[in-house]
Order: sequence, then C-alpha cells, then structure tokens
Amino acid sequence: MKAIYSLLILSIFTLSCVSSKKFKSVKSELEDYKTALERCKQNQIDCEEEKKSLLVDYNTKLGNIENSNSSKDGKIKSLEEQLEFLKRTNTNLLDRLSDLSVVSVTGAENIKRSLDAINEKDRQISTMTNNIQRKDSVNLALVMNLKRSLSDVSSEDINIEVKKGVVYISLSDKMLYKSGSAVIQEQANSVLEKIAKVVNDHSELDILVEGHTDNVPISSDCVMDNWDLSTKRATAVVRLLQTKYGVSPSRMTAGGRSEFVPKSDNTSNEGRKINRRTEIIILPKLDQFFKLLESK
Repeated sequence: MKAIYSLLILSIFTLSCVSSKKFKSVKSELEDYKTALERCKQNQIDCEEEKKSLLVDYNTKLGNIENSNSSKDGKIKSLEEQLEFLKRTNTNLLDRLSDLSVVSVTGAENIKRSLDAINEKDRQISTMTNNIQRKDSVNLALVMNLKRSLSDVSSEDINIEVKKGVVYISLSDKMLYKSGSAVIQEQANSVLEKIAKVVNDHSELDILVEGHTDNVPISSDCVMDNWDLSTKRATAVVRLLQTKYGVSPSRMTAGGRSEFVPKSDNTSNEGRKINRRTEIIILPKLDQFFKLLESK
C-alpha cells in the first residue's frame, strides 16, 4: 500500500512537471505571437505612412506634369502665332520685291542720274577739301612770315591771327595815326612796308583793310564822325600800300566799320583802346572766297 501511495505521488509529481514545462512552452510561443503581431501592426502603420507619402508625391508630380503641359501648350501657341506672323511678313516682302522688280526704265534712269549727282557732289567736296587744306597751308606760311618779319613790333601794337580761314593783322591806332587823325605817322611806315613785302609774295590773295573806332563821338573840320574817320584811316593805309610799297590796287579794298564791330567793351579806357584799330585782312580772291562760302 505504501508502495502504491509512493507511486501515485511520483506520478502526480511527474504529471505536474510535464504540465509546467508545456505551460512555459505555450506561454513562450504566445509571447512570440504577440511580438510578431505587434511587428505586423507596426509594418502596417509604416506601410500606410509610406502609402500616404507616395500618394502626396504622386499628386505633386502629377500637378507639375499638368503645369508643364499647360506651359508647353502656351509656348506652342505662341510659336504658332509667331510662325503665322513670319509667314505674313514673308508674303508682304515677296509682294514688295515683285513691285521692285518691275521698276520702269524711267525710274532706273532717275536712279542713275541721282547716283551721278552724288558722285559729282563727292568730287566737289573732295576738291573743296583739297582747296581748304591748300589754303590752310598758305595761311600758316603767311602767318609765320608775318610774325617773323614783325617780331620787333610790340604785341600791344600788332596782333596776327587766323579767323574763319583768313589771316587778320590788327594794328593799333596809336601806332598808325595821331589821335582823331587819318594821317599815317612815320613810325608806321616800316611796319606797313614789311606787311607789303609779304603780301606781294602772294599775288593770289586779296587785301581788305577795315578801319574801326571806339564809341566816343568825334567832329572836326576834317572828320565828320566815326564813320568818316574809320573810312579815311582805311583808305590812307590802302593808298600808302599802293603808292609807296607797290601793292596792286586791284587786290585791295578799303572800308570803314565805325564803332559797330568792337573787340572789347567801350565802357573802359582799356576797352576803347583795343577797339581803336585798323585791320588788314588777307584772304583769297573775292570771287573765289564767295564761291568757297557758297559751297559751305
């Protein structure tokens, strides 16, 4: 009996041990299943998030494609309009070219005459340019000769310059004349002689002598007014150049400008002194000079 009881106890203990092991095994499997289930749930969540992200990216790209297609459609339309405009322009040009191709003989002759006129004008301009250059060279040589010949004369009494293509010699009245007089002083003879020698070497040039006064009124037994005084002074210079120094009278002209072409202000003594002068202007022959002015 005692052996049976022991055996029973041993069997119960054995069964108890087996059940405990099986329980632990099942429990472990259950934990594994739970872990796998949680992993599946997380994968499902991740898949849902990825699905949403892919859907957003897809919609964005689809929108970009649609916008790109819309832009391309606009560009295509613009290019088609430009092509149509170019076609119309080309047609118009062809029409104009066709019109030009039927220019009449009279029109062709008119064009030829116009071209001939242009060529003639070019020739005239070239000739005039050469003449001007030659005249400038003559003026330069003339000024150099005059300044060299008159280097001993004070700059207060004489000024030599080129203005508007002609040579101007300005002589002060105090060197040439006594105050209020048109009689040339002895000291002026040497100056006029030197000028005469230079101009006599250039027979192709003419001489214009102009008398100028200040604005102070004058009246005497010999002189009526400033017009009279300026004219008589210019005439006295011309007469001396002709009779004493051999300058051809056909080359000379005398004129009075009175007070009306001043070089300075007549309100001061210094200004009036500058304005009282006689100018000897050396220029091309008058007919050539006027042609030169007309050509300009």
